[in-house]
Amino acid sequence: MNIVVCVKQVPDTTEVKIDPVTNTLIRQGVPSIVNPFDKNAVEAALQLKEKHGGTVTVISMGPPQAKEALKECLAMGADEAILLSDRAFGGADTLATSHTLAAGIKKLENVDIILCGKQAIDGDTAQVGPEIAEHLGISQITYVAKIEVEGKTVRVEREHEEGYEVIEASMPVVMTVVKSINEPRYPTIKGTMKANRREIPTWTAQDITIDEKVIGLKGSPTQVRRIFTPPQRVQGQVIEADTAREAAQILVNKLAEAKIV
Repeated sequence: MNIVVCVKQVPDTTEVKIDPVTNTLIRQGVPSIVNPFDKNAVEAALQLKEKHGGTVTVISMGPPQAKEALKECLAMGADEAILLSDRAFGGADTLATSHTLAAGIKKLENVDIILCGKQAIDGDTAQVGPEIAEHLGISQITYVAKIEVEGKTVRVEREHEEGYEVIEASMPVVMTVVKSINEPRYPTIKGTMKANRREIPTWTAQDITIDEKVIGLKGSPTQVRRIFTPPQRVQGQVIEADTAREAAQILVNKLAEAKIV
């Protein structure tokens, strides 16, 4: 079974810097980590490999520094890592990013399962995984909390607000996983030393044979108009009363005074 995990390197801080001209994140000088949800995806892939055999390949689109994130995944136990990096990929929105990742996955061939974290903590869109499935023309299951494999069929528990849905799909399939699916393992010292010696291949736009009209800024139908840090929420007020009816009346009065009701 061949498993591909899409990972992203994200800023490791809530105080991100914003470029006022491009309205994008300034990543230079900002500590970066593997997107936490993607670590859950890597762990899920490793557990499937341990149970059913196969290989785990991690793939990421980003600048050269994203190799550090890939090396961490290799230290966790992934077999191979590939970086998609090219100036032509710069400025991509989720659609352009998914086009690039899908093209990279197509080059790998014979992929059975593609795993992604449910979303990236810097963008929080949860769009890239489903878009990859659309470009590849294969099934997708989002918010996966448990995975079972039997032959060429996956059976999962999909998390939602009221509980879980049990869904089956045939391979190949794209799945995005939630945090509750597992607890990611820590890289071992031996694994880290081995990963640091690995040479991670870098694929450019020419290597993955993709139309440059669908990648980078050219292939991005959406653009960021403004990024800002939301104001800190004002702490609420606790209403104290002898009975629930009195508390409700006090609340209604306060809402009326604020002209909310």
